[in-house]
Amino acid sequence: MQFHTINDLDVRGKRVLVREDLNVPLRAIQGEADAWSIADYTRVDAAIPTLRALLDRGAKVIVMSHLGRPDGVANPKYSLKPLVAALADRLHVPVAFATDCIGATARDAATHLREHELLLLENVRFHKEEEANDPDFARELASLGDLYVNDAFGTAHRAHASTEGVAHLLPNAAGLLMQAELSALTALTVAPAHPYVCVIGGAKVKDKVGVFFNLMERVDAFCIGGGMANTFLAAQGVAVGRSLRDDDLGPAREILAKAKERGVALHLPVDAIVSNAFDNDAGAHTVTIANVGDEMILDIGPETAHAYAAAIETAKTVVFNGPMGVYEKAVYQDGTKIVGEAIARATAHGATSVVGGGDAAAAAHMLGFAARMTHVSTGGGATLEFLEGKTLPGVAALAI
Repeated sequence: MQFHTINDLDVRGKRVLVREDLNVPLRAIQGEADAWSIADYTRVDAAIPTLRALLDRGAKVIVMSHLGRPDGVANPKYSLKPLVAALADRLHVPVAFATDCIGATARDAATHLREHELLLLENVRFHKEEEANDPDFARELASLGDLYVNDAFGTAHRAHASTEGVAHLLPNAAGLLMQAELSALTALTVAPAHPYVCVIGGAKVKDKVGVFFNLMERVDAFCIGGGMANTFLAAQGVAVGRSLRDDDLGPAREILAKAKERGVALHLPVDAIVSNAFDNDAGAHTVTIANVGDEMILDIGPETAHAYAAAIETAKTVVFNGPMGVYEKAVYQDGTKIVGEAIARATAHGATSVVGGGDAAAAAHMLGFAARMTHVSTGGGATLEFLEGKTLPGVAALAI
């Protein structure tokens, strides 16, 4: 798909309406009512290159975003106001804040904006018309700008007014982050280098059936961990005790059959870290898969982790799409760490490595291997839908 980039736009003196994904995690400030601080700046930092580039070229930048799920009602818990200081600190320019994203307040703020200045609009999801992609609401948003830039890949799978509707009303382009995301993910689906390994984890097979079937046409091997590995084991008749798994084993059986038909290796755990209770970290120990008994599988075991690492290290393309276990707990981090370090080594030897958003990205950052990947996606649902082969409305709206 072809689209314009910000380099194709003459932005000097223009009001550039930019959709960013500033849906950051917030934490309450103790002792202050309705006061919140940013808990993780990853999405803020990801937005900076596009905003910086536009400001440097003399644009009047107007930023739209959502935060949380306020369900179409203004709620101070989901206000974007805490983002003002974060943006100003990183961009070193004046950052104004409009207490609404439409209406007189927003229009007045946009009118008084000068070159090299930035205006942040309040949460677009304070209006129910945003998620309904209401055309009148989209027109009100579009009236604030002369040009539109979509840099919010994380919401590109949503056909909302600020992600899809506005794109049809103004000359548009993709931001630098959007470009980077699409380039990295396209490398996984169009003529990828082989061997190609997909490391996939997470809670449920049913959430990633589309990813399995779409990538099955491209990859040489899947290395499977997390709760979904338990589902595949159960689908093969292996007893997994009280481990998390899908109730419906049908999708896993279909994937197993398809992999066999296509000759795609589907690696499953041969050992695991188990405990008799999720909160009994002291009881964690290693068993072979045949000896899980009545316990819970909470991470892949060392033999499995090193076997996966061996398969990964020789790959030329690797996508990491979910942790191997309950990585938030130190006792269950080793599987994901070993796999992540193997991906980093493959990358150092020339492989293309992409970390999917959501838990995969969170694990990569937490365990220290994110910086050594080719690309870490900021998308969660958007990344999954791209890898499933679906059309993303926010991307399609930018097509030339």
